[in-house]
Amino acid sequence: MGNEIQSCDLCMHPGGAVLWQSALFRVVRVDDPHYPGFCRVIWNHHVREMTDLEPRQRAMLMRVVFAVESVVRALFSPDKINLASFGNMVPHVHWHVIPRWKNDRHFPEPVWGAVRCEESTPRPMVNDAVLADALGAALADIEEG
Repeated sequence: MGNEIQSCDLCMHPGGAVLWQSALFRVVRVDDPHYPGFCRVIWNHHVREMTDLEPRQRAMLMRVVFAVESVVRALFSPDKINLASFGNMVPHVHWHVIPRWKNDRHFPEPVWGAVRCEESTPRPMVNDAVLADALGAALADIEEG
């Protein structure tokens, strides 16, 4: 195992509660009570950049990202979904799927910014099993290879 992989948090740990996984990707739920439904789609093998993947692999990854977005929209009814892929802190291909509400703690700024207000509106509560079942149904036709 190379030094880069040994120091990569997403190679060493799941990155959240695993809701769905395959040989190539996993979908995890981020434990953030202010953003229920916040998920990450993680490429399982250590890859730094999207262009390190073959075009077919990139297309499959984005199909998973869009399926996760659809499920999160259906279950959590956010005002907006943020999709983000940075990798500055963890240089391993992964996408954040973040439900946003107009009155959430950071709106309209990114969730990594300073808190702008304390939210008081309750968010939809969907447990991991329900979210995992919905993801499994949405991702049942993902072909890998």
